[in-house]
Amino acid sequence: MPHEPKRHPTGRAVVPAMEAHLLVPVPCLDHGFVRLVDYMGDDSAIVEAARVSFGGGTRAIRKDRDLVRYLLRNGHTSPFEMCEIKLHVKLPIFVARQWVRHRTASLNELSGRYSVLDRDSYLPAPQDLARQSTDNRQGRGEVLDPDDAARVLDLLRHDAETCHATYDHLLEQHDLARELARIGLPLSTYTQWTWKIDLHNLLHFLRLRLHPHAQQEIRVYATAIADLTRAWVPLTWEAFEDYVLHAVSLSRGGLEAVRRALRGEPVDPSALGLGRREWEELHAAIPEVASPGPARG
Repeated sequence: MPHEPKRHPTGRAVVPAMEAHLLVPVPCLDHGFVRLVDYMGDDSAIVEAARVSFGGGTRAIRKDRDLVRYLLRNGHTSPFEMCEIKLHVKLPIFVARQWVRHRTASLNELSGRYSVLDRDSYLPAPQDLARQSTDNRQGRGEVLDPDDAARVLDLLRHDAETCHATYDHLLEQHDLARELARIGLPLSTYTQWTWKIDLHNLLHFLRLRLHPHAQQEIRVYATAIADLTRAWVPLTWEAFEDYVLHAVSLSRGGLEAVRRALRGEPVDPSALGLGRREWEELHAAIPEVASPGPARG
């Protein structure tokens, strides 16, 4: 159990909903979790940072909610960097290797050179086992039938148990250095880290990792962090959902396609410079534009 920090009266921003989450692990996957360690700032910190740069009198011009929405809608990012969050995360190594691509955070990971790693390995749920997608090189397609899923799980479980048994044997019977004994462990092995990031970059992380095209396992963690973020900065989260998560960005050609559709004019995607994928995405977001038709590949 982690050390319980000593509490002191404070003059800093305190969000009661976040205080209730402090040091409470949120389960993720089969052995993982996200645990809130600390946070700094709240919606008001964003507003006050913006008012410093906007100058006096802003308070009378815009209410807090309106200002937060204006900042996020127009890409004024620095006020959101005034807020930070620190998380303790336990996650499979293959998820960590995707996560660490977001290089805008401070990170300290459990070291397999100093510590003996535990035996926890990730095993997907049967319903999460799927064949390679035929139209997405990095995604999943048809879910395996129950018999195939059971055989795959047996293989994954056997491999993980074998690798961890070898790891233990190298440490205990050969006294092999920890930094060498670990090299045969599978990517399903769980690691842990402390991850600290400002709100602007956190929202960028969530935009990408909540997307349906992100790998399902990292989406589980992103969803847990999104719930914390919603509790932490509700005004910002509302704006983020409205202008980012559930919004559609249109290219010049896409905007012209919508305009022509609204005027009742025919829409030729090729003439507007829209490739097949962009045209399909536009139609999926706004079906009223036109039925998918010919477009440049």
